[in-house]
Amino acid sequence: MKIKKLWSFLLIIAISFYLVPLKIKDTGIGMLVLLVVLPIISFICSMIYGMGNTFHPLFSLCVVLLYIPTVFLYYNSSAMIYALIYGLLSLTGLYIGTLVSRKCGKTDASKE
Repeated sequence: MKIKKLWSFLLIIAISFYLVPLKIKDTGIGMLVLLVVLPIISFICSMIYGMGNTFHPLFSLCVVLLYIPTVFLYYNSSAMIYALIYGLLSLTGLYIGTLVSRKCGKTDASKE
């Protein structure tokens, strides 16, 4: 696993998890962030990571672990379920990205 690549994608996700909620002004915006913005960012970053690398569930676990502190910083305990949702979306994105890269023959595993 390429650690440098892993951390660059996780940094994008972490910045999103910790900075996007600062723009929340009301419940409507908060729900938009939790239900649309953050899931899309998690899915797309995971898919792009999966396209350039092989499937690593550790990436999705890191996404979950990055999200959990935001529940205590910005939301309440009812937002903890989104950790599971973002983790599953990340796994799905990784899987799709890995499948796409296999079809094109562009994974790190094919380079070795």
